[in-house]
Amino acid sequence: MKLKIKISLTDDRDKGFMGIGLVWLLRRIEKYRSINRAAADMKMSYAKALKILNRLEKNLEHPVLIRRKGGMVRGGAELTPYGKKFLEIYDRLQKDIRRQGRDIFKAFKSEMEEIDRA
Repeated sequence: MKLKIKISLTDDRDKGFMGIGLVWLLRRIEKYRSINRAAADMKMSYAKALKILNRLEKNLEHPVLIRRKGGMVRGGAELTPYGKKFLEIYDRLQKDIRRQGRDIFKAFKSEMEEIDRA
């Protein structure tokens, strides 16, 4: 028996706007400095990437990306200082929740083993 924790942020209507997939996309945008290349690396359409990035910015009420038009030569994207800090804090949130979840699950398994021995 294992524990699987899925963490996502949702809006007031319970519609998810931030999860591990978006973390991966933002990390790739940091790496490639391109939304298009990051999306392609994840086998995601550029349109879908834009949609989820726009939804993230709408829900956070802050820009997460600096986007420059201009194609492959002058264009690109990078995280804003707010976006970098948000990603850092979100990563820490995920790690904290997972660590606490593992501790709670460990206690749960211990209690289950006690039942088995009784």
